Amino acid sequence: MTNSGAAKAPVLGVRALGRATLARQFLLDRSPSSALDAVRHLLGLQAQNVRPPYYALAARLDGFAPEELSALMADRAVVRIVTLRSTIHTHTAEDCLTLRPLVQPARDRELGAFRAGLAGVDLERLAVRARELVEAEPRTMAQLRAALGAEWPDADPRSLAVAARCRLPLVQVTPRGLWGRSGQVALTTAEHWLGRPAQPAPDAGDVVLRYLAAFGPASVKDMQAWAGLTRLRDVFERLRPRLLTFRDPNGVELFDLPGAPRPDPDTPAPPRFLPEFDNLLLSHADRARVVPPAYRGRAWQGNQAHRTLLVDGFLAGLWRLDGGLLVVETFGELARSRREAVVAEGARMLAALHPGQPHDVRFGTVVRR
Repeated sequence: MTNSGAAKAPVLGVRALGRATLARQFLLDRSPSSALDAVRHLLGLQAQNVRPPYYALAARLDGFAPEELSALMADRAVVRIVTLRSTIHTHTAEDCLTLRPLVQPARDRELGAFRAGLAGVDLERLAVRARELVEAEPRTMAQLRAALGAEWPDADPRSLAVAARCRLPLVQVTPRGLWGRSGQVALTTAEHWLGRPAQPAPDAGDVVLRYLAAFGPASVKDMQAWAGLTRLRDVFERLRPRLLTFRDPNGVELFDLPGAPRPDPDTPAPPRFLPEFDNLLLSHADRARVVPPAYRGRAWQGNQAHRTLLVDGFLAGLWRLDGGLLVVETFGELARSRREAVVAEGARMLAALHPGQPHDVRFGTVVRR
């Protein structure tokens, strides 16, 4: 969206936008922050799978050890819960109790896709019954489907369980999510797990400011893509007197915090290994600041995301672990100096997350399309 004010605002090029976001994501320079402070600053970490939050922090924090995040999860200082974009995130306990209410309208809309399977079901009564079940003991989705299906035999069992997940803030209890441990997904309510009452949704303006601090500069559509919400234009307009405005190369208006870092576009950006579903690649409507147009869609296959490699601040390839072997597949040939930097970063990541284990970094076939 453009307007007369946006037309006069300074233009930030793709590299300038990328460097600004990388700085706020702790991907330009690693941060000495604790894991808890980093999860709070980043407004959560994508956690569709168990390991991504650990790899995300290893890329961002100086001296990170996976036991630090695992201990926070065991102590219930952070939790795994469906929030932004209807996906699982690792959030601080405080953000779990507030960000989930903020995105509740999106969870309510999600139920529309399951309306046929919920014909005749009183959703308020379902929420009460589901809460009773999961607070009596954590339940798997299969157990929840069976228990709710027994009470509503004419409804679709899967739709009943999804309705419970949408209406209630259900967290995944440990040992699920702990480093080096295994465990199936079992659910209870956030209030029960954390021993605290539910909190009201935060002021949307406060969340806009936090989003810009972690992902800015950004447009209204960028934040809506991050949160999975709509109609945030009025919130940005209310905040306009407190914000700076810019334009991207396409003329789209961007908002930013006055004191936020906006490094020189030529600031060096070291290689970084990111997990699948990393929020860096998912939290803007226009991802050109990180994903070159030629590589758009390369980080995905169907509904599954690949682990990604950044070189010079941009998506440049994929990676996978095969035992102690880190295999890197780039989208194009890398200069020798960059290959050496990638190998060094890969070795550092492996040493941080798998200390004491033999490991090696090798380049696989260049991925072409």
